[in-house]
Amino acid sequence: MTSESAQRWGSTLDSVAVYARGALCRRLARGLVPPDGRVRVTGLPRSLDPASLRARVLGAPGTRVTEARVDVEAEPLGADAPDALRGEVERLRDACAAARGRRDRQLGLIEEIRALHPVPPARKRDDPHRRTAVDAWLELADFVDERLTVLHLRLVELEKELHDVEHQLDVAADRLARASTDAPAAHVETTVCALLTLDGAGGTEVELEVEYGVPGAVWVPTYRLTHRQGDDTGRLVLRASVAQRTGEDWTGVRIALATADLRRRTDLPRLRSIRVGRRQPASAPSGWREPPSGLADLFTGYETAGPRPAATGARGAVAAGAASAGAAGGPVPPPPPPRPSAPQSYGGPPVMAPAPGGAQGAPPEPLAGAMPAYARPAAARPGGAPRAQAMSFEAAPAPKAPAAPGRSAPPPPPAPASGPPRPSDTELDYAALVLCGPDDQPGHRGRLFPGSSYDPVAAEHRRRAEAVAELPLPGQAVRPRESAGSFDHRFDAAARADIPSDGTWHTVTVGEIPVGLRTEYLCVPSVEQTVYATLVLSNATDQALLAGPVEVTVDDDFLLTAALPTLAPGAVRRVGLGPAEGIRVTRRTNVHEATSGLRGNTTVLDHRVHVELANRLARPVTVEVRERVPVTSEPGVRIDERAEAGWTAPEEGTGPDRHAPGTRVWRLDLPAGATAALDGGYEIRIPTGKALAGGNRRS
Repeated sequence: MTSESAQRWGSTLDSVAVYARGALCRRLARGLVPPDGRVRVTGLPRSLDPASLRARVLGAPGTRVTEARVDVEAEPLGADAPDALRGEVERLRDACAAARGRRDRQLGLIEEIRALHPVPPARKRDDPHRRTAVDAWLELADFVDERLTVLHLRLVELEKELHDVEHQLDVAADRLARASTDAPAAHVETTVCALLTLDGAGGTEVELEVEYGVPGAVWVPTYRLTHRQGDDTGRLVLRASVAQRTGEDWTGVRIALATADLRRRTDLPRLRSIRVGRRQPASAPSGWREPPSGLADLFTGYETAGPRPAATGARGAVAAGAASAGAAGGPVPPPPPPRPSAPQSYGGPPVMAPAPGGAQGAPPEPLAGAMPAYARPAAARPGGAPRAQAMSFEAAPAPKAPAAPGRSAPPPPPAPASGPPRPSDTELDYAALVLCGPDDQPGHRGRLFPGSSYDPVAAEHRRRAEAVAELPLPGQAVRPRESAGSFDHRFDAAARADIPSDGTWHTVTVGEIPVGLRTEYLCVPSVEQTVYATLVLSNATDQALLAGPVEVTVDDDFLLTAALPTLAPGAVRRVGLGPAEGIRVTRRTNVHEATSGLRGNTTVLDHRVHVELANRLARPVTVEVRERVPVTSEPGVRIDERAEAGWTAPEEGTGPDRHAPGTRVWRLDLPAGATAALDGGYEIRIPTGKALAGGNRRS
C-alpha cells in the first residue's frame, strides 16, 4: 500500500503550548477509518520537526496508531492563486527597473549632448590660416544649452518618478516581510502531511490527535495592575507578548505558555546491568537480523555483464530540486550531502565486530549514540513495533594509501569491540532505510543502510523561523528562561486567541492572578527627605510570577510602567510608585561630644536623631522610616543605642530584601491630617588608644 492511496483527512489546529523557544502544536482530525487503516492528515506546517510527530486516538480504547511518519507533497499553483502582496512586490520591482532604465537612458542622452563641441577641419601644409566661424560656434553652444535644459527638466521628472516607485517598492516589501508566512511559496504549494496507520478501527469513525513541535515561537510575560487608593485589594492581569513565525496562523486556538526549554534532552539514559561473577552474554538488539547467506552471489551475473555507462540520474535530480527551489523565490539550496559509504551512528564512529573465523560477510557493530530529541529522526512510532526487515551493518574496507618515503606508517586502527552489533535508532528506523543497488560498493549491494534525510527547503524554513528569537524585547521585559530560575511553570490562557505568523509581538491575555496588595510609604530621611509610595505585592498562588513590565493604574488613571521582579509562591515584593507629595518628612540631627571614664580616657559621641512626619492626605497611611546605626569591627569601640529610640532591626532577607548592616526601622500608622515625631539616637564610645590622629569624625 503506497502513501498516495491513503485516505486524506483535514485537520484543525486546536491548541498551542509556547515554550521559551519553540512550540508544541496539537491538531484534531476526524473521519472514517478505511479498511487498510492508512490515513493522511493534512494541514501541517513546513517547518515542523519530524522527530516530534506524535499521534493517538481519542475516545476509542480498542484503536491505536501503529505508525506515524511525515510526508511532503508539492504541486504548482494555479494561475488564479491569490497572492496579492507578492504580486504587488513583483509588479513594483518591474516598474522600478523600467523607471531606472528610463533614467539611465536620459543620463546617456545628457552625456551625448554635453559631449558636442566644434571640431575644426584638418589643415593641410600648404593651406593658409582660416578665420574662426564664431557664429557657428555660438549657434552650437545655444543649441547645446537649450537641449540640456530640456533634458535636465525631463531628468528631474524621471528621478522623482523613480524615487516614488522605489518608496512604494520598499513599503510593499516591508509589508510582505511582515505578512504572515502561512501562505504558499511563489508558483509552488507545499503540503506537509502525517501518514498514520491505524489498527483495530476499520469502518468506524474516530478522532485523532496529532502533536508536533515547531521552532520560531517566543514569549515574554507582561502585567497590568489596577489599584484604588485606600483599598487593600487589586487586580493583577497576566498578559503575554507572543511572536511566532512557524509558517501557520494560530487562529482561534487555546494558548498555553511554559518556561521550559523545548530543546532540552528528556530521554532517559540506557543503563546496562553489571553482573559480578559468571559472565553473561550480551543480548542481541531487537529488530536486527543476520544477513542472508549467499548475498554476494546474487550479483555475479551483473558483474560479468561488463561496465555500465555512468548514471546521471542523481545529478539530474539535484538540478531539478535546485530549479524548483529557485522558482519558489528563495535562494537555491545546496545539494544534499551524499550517503555515507559506511553506516554511521550519530553518537560516534561505527565499531566493527570481528568476523568469526575470518568470514567476509560478518556484520560490523555501530555504536548506539545518544542524540537530542529535536535532532533524532522519526524512529519511534507511537503505539506499535516496526516492520521486520532484513538488514545488515557492514562497512566497505577503506583503501590503504602507501606511506610516503621518510615518514613513519600511520598507527594501526584501534581493536574492534567484541559482542553482538548495537545498531542506533537511525539504523533501526526501517522506513528510512535504503536498499543499495548493484551500482553501489560491493559491501553495500543488496543491504539496507540509512538514507540521507537532508531537506534543504525544510532547513530554510526552520532557519527563517528561528530568526524570531532575535527580536528586540519590549521595554523592561525578561525572557522566561532567565526569570524562572531552576523551576518550570505553565500558564494556560482563559480564552482562545489569534496570533498570525508574521514575526511581530502580539499581546495575549492569560488571566487574572489573585495577589495580596497593600499600599505603604517608605522614606530614608538620612539620604533624601522624600516619602515614596510603594505597593506591597504578595504571591498567594502556587505558581511563580515571572519578572516583567507591569502597567500600574491607580484610580482608573495610568500612573507608570514599573519592573516587576520574580515572585516565588508566598514571596512579597515592593513596587515603587514614585514620590508621595502629600506626606512631608523632616530630619534633624544633634551630636554632643564628651569624655567619660576614671581619667577621661574614653570619648563619647552622643548622636540624636529627630524625624517629623506630616500626613496631608485624606486617608490614613502606613509609613516606614529607615535609619542606620554605625557598625564597628574594633573590639574596643562600643556603640550603644538609646533606650527611647523605639526603632527595631528588620528581619534578615535575601536578594532585593537584604538590608545593610545596622539598619533600623520605624513603622507607624499616621491618621489623615496628623503629625508624628520620632526620636532616636546612639552613643559611640571610643577609647583613647583607638582615636584617630588629628581628631575623630563627628558625623
